[in-house]
Amino acid sequence: MSKLIFVNLPVADLGRSIAFYEAIGATKNPIFSDETAACMVISDVIHVMILTHDKFRQFTPRAVADARSATEVLLCLSAESRQAVDDITEKALAAGGAEVRPAEDHGFMYGRAFEDPDGHIWEPMWMDMAAASEALGAAPVEAA
Repeated sequence: MSKLIFVNLPVADLGRSIAFYEAIGATKNPIFSDETAACMVISDVIHVMILTHDKFRQFTPRAVADARSATEVLLCLSAESRQAVDDITEKALAAGGAEVRPAEDHGFMYGRAFEDPDGHIWEPMWMDMAAASEALGAAPVEAA
């Protein structure tokens, strides 16, 4: 079985967050969802658990960070192409997200950054691995 990742994020309005993640292409897994949490499936191995603040607090003794005033994490998500980077970013903006900074184009790598309605920053990016290895003077990296 492949290793899975479950990114847990606190959200202020669960319904609004479900709608946002569905708008950018995620699907809700009802098995791991209820009135306090939703499991949003990004891919076969990437899942985002969006949890109400009360639910999120059950998993940590620390205060819940306000992602609008402090950066808690940057979530980078690979894309198949430059166009796919633009597509998911435009969907995020149309669904209530905000662009965090201008697009970054390094030739072999292209990325943008947006925040979800709670301020969590997502960075979709595309990279030509062969060109990146050449540009950085490294041996090509094999996919795991």
